[in-house]
Amino acid sequence: MTLVKAVPGAVDVGLSTKGQKPELEVQLNRELAGSMGITVGQVAQALRPAFAGVDAGDWVDPSGENRKVRVRLSPESRKRAADIEQIPLAVGGQNGGPTHMMPLGQIASVRPSLGPAVISHLDRENVVVIESNTQGKSLAEVNTGIQQSIAGLTLPPGYRFTSGGEVRDQQKVFGKMFAAMGIAVLLMYLVLVVQFGSFLEPLAIMMSLPLSLIGVVLALWMTGQTFNIMSMIGVLMLMGIVAKNAILLIDFAKWGQEEGKTRHAAIVEAGRVRLRPIMMTTIALIAGMIPVALGRGEARISGLRSASRSSAA
Repeated sequence: MTLVKAVPGAVDVGLSTKGQKPELEVQLNRELAGSMGITVGQVAQALRPAFAGVDAGDWVDPSGENRKVRVRLSPESRKRAADIEQIPLAVGGQNGGPTHMMPLGQIASVRPSLGPAVISHLDRENVVVIESNTQGKSLAEVNTGIQQSIAGLTLPPGYRFTSGGEVRDQQKVFGKMFAAMGIAVLLMYLVLVVQFGSFLEPLAIMMSLPLSLIGVVLALWMTGQTFNIMSMIGVLMLMGIVAKNAILLIDFAKWGQEEGKTRHAAIVEAGRVRLRPIMMTTIALIAGMIPVALGRGEARISGLRSASRSSAA
């Protein structure tokens, strides 16, 4: 928690343990209990009715209401070690032998102690959750700073760090977005193969897709924005625009070659003729997406009010 507090952008850092609270610790003399045939499970079963209670049946109150009755030790007795030591245990009864009762204090000692106020579990394992909000920095930047801070921390055997909260959700969403992007590129290539009737010619169009990322990186850097979900959606749209422009150019260049022009002349002619429709469609799309990119609406305001949440267990 100290390391997370030192990370820029991490605020409201807290632990899930919520401190400690008083408890009673039962130390069982295993050698003595084993010689008498008493197991830890039997001791736990004897203690459970005293604290959790046991159903004693139903009771009809004077008003005629049927109520469930659960019997357990009084709150004062549950807090005193001397009373806990007097809880009876059934001993014997194996192979038809006699059964007699004995107090818990003869095979165990009960003493006051301190334990965690809250015990959290994840995948059936005990965890301590370190939570934090983000302020002034993106969730990815704060998470990167946290991972760098705890990278040099050596944990005892059996302990490890895992990420959760919105960090885990973001990783899942990014994985799905990259998968969707890969599927979109593959489907685009297959459609172009059918359109051009060749497996090689669509490669020229597909090679133009990575070049579009140059403008993406420059635009994000100039505007101070991060690569987030909205940016990835924009990249998907940009890949469609780039592919559309490349199809217009290459298709017109192929027509020029079929008319007897050289490859260089056909490419120059395609760039001159197709420049106007490419600019018209691209500018129209950009103009239509400007309001969405600016986000000057109620949804944007409410989004700023909500704090991002990240946690590491």
